[in-house]
Amino acid sequence: MVVDLRSDTQTKPSPGMRAAMAAAEVGDEQEREDPTVLELERRTAALLGQEEAVYLPTATMGNQVALAILGRPGTELLVEERAHIMVSELGGAAFHSGLQTRGLPGHLGRLSVEQVRAAAWSDGDFWTPGVSVLALENTHNTAGGIVWPLGELRAVVAAGRELDLRVHLDGARLVNAAVASGVEVREIASLFDTVTICLSKGLGCPLGALIAGSSELMLRARVEKHRFGGAMRQAGIVAAAGLYALDHNVERLADDHARARRLAEGWAESGMPVDLELVQTNFVQIDLTALGLGEDEALYRIREQGVLLSRTRPGVLRAVTHLDLDDEGVEHALAAVPRALGARVSV
Repeated sequence: MVVDLRSDTQTKPSPGMRAAMAAAEVGDEQEREDPTVLELERRTAALLGQEEAVYLPTATMGNQVALAILGRPGTELLVEERAHIMVSELGGAAFHSGLQTRGLPGHLGRLSVEQVRAAAWSDGDFWTPGVSVLALENTHNTAGGIVWPLGELRAVVAAGRELDLRVHLDGARLVNAAVASGVEVREIASLFDTVTICLSKGLGCPLGALIAGSSELMLRARVEKHRFGGAMRQAGIVAAAGLYALDHNVERLADDHARARRLAEGWAESGMPVDLELVQTNFVQIDLTALGLGEDEALYRIREQGVLLSRTRPGVLRAVTHLDLDDEGVEHALAAVPRALGARVSV
């Protein structure tokens, strides 16, 4: 038995999702003639409380399209220093949009009002680059699936607007944040000029993402989508997976969160260095520094016991629960990981 907890991107389409894909009505997506894509865009815009949404192959493309339409070349992007845009998109802000990125140290992946105001300070028009975009991430990946409290998020967005910044939300796992906090998705997403949402993580689709915003911004987003090479043809086959996910895989994210909590509590009881306060959604983090283990050795030991974990940042491994993980897999991982690392665990 192998239990794959590397990421919620490891899910396979369920039989029901595959059937929906096989039966999808299709057309030319690039010409906006694919009825399934159009329906997914309509439903996602409504979910996010935005005027319009644009279907894309990936959420990384969505983030980069957002920066291209919100930012001004030669200005700065403010973002938390370990955010996905900062560490996992290959300097796309500079490469594609001419933005200088300023990474700010966050607390659990979150920025403060004071940080945003201080970073947007300018010492004249000729030597200090202005700031044009503030990008936030919810849930925050490398912080361990941490959720922004809604009041805190509102305050930081408001601070950005006071400084005349455009504000983008990397909401790859936004639905996880909404389910965990009991807040409607639209209540979070509607705060922003643009928001991206990923379908291929907890929602279980094989691919796909959307960017949403005003109709004016989404017209520009469609231009950038084409420029980035994201225009497709009979894309309804994969868009149907997104519609299926919205119907079947949203509320069940709570099951993933419950299984992550079960893993975290069980590992902590076994003496594993797991901070239970950081387990808010479907991530569990193991602090290897407390075990005196390197990442490669730890991953090898765990893999030998039939469990796959992944790195999230130096010295930290993560387990990510998802719809392909059942209770049997949880029980296997609960025993296997402490057994693999037991020689280094102090109970």
